[in-house]
Amino acid sequence: MMAGIRSKNTKPEIAIRKALHEMGYRYRLHAGNLPGTPDLVFPKYKTAVFVHGCFWHRHGCHLFRWPSTRREFWETKINGNAERDCIHQTRLIESGWKIVIIWECALKGRGRLPLEKITNSATDMFHSQSAKMIEIAGLQ
Repeated sequence: MMAGIRSKNTKPEIAIRKALHEMGYRYRLHAGNLPGTPDLVFPKYKTAVFVHGCFWHRHGCHLFRWPSTRREFWETKINGNAERDCIHQTRLIESGWKIVIIWECALKGRGRLPLEKITNSATDMFHSQSAKMIEIAGLQ
């Protein structure tokens, strides 16, 4: 079953890519030379965009639930993902990059936001001179 779970080119990621491309923004995909391999990289704005699944990255929303079986395995795996996320974010910020994290719950579920609001928040970050990181999540 795990083989069917994608880490790249997920539906939420593709929705964000299409919307930003239609707005005229150009990007690189899955830049392996940057910490955390961001889903989208905007070198012109020195901004990395991550489209995080709420389950895999331990987001505190309605889409995240701890599995009831093999609890210890899942806690180790998911907590490890969250710890690595923090390390990668710190390294990117120290290197002068801005970070946009778009959570899956912003794109689907009962608290989803309009795609235009998500992309506007992300592009505002591209042009920000002071902010280092923004997280875009669905309504709770």
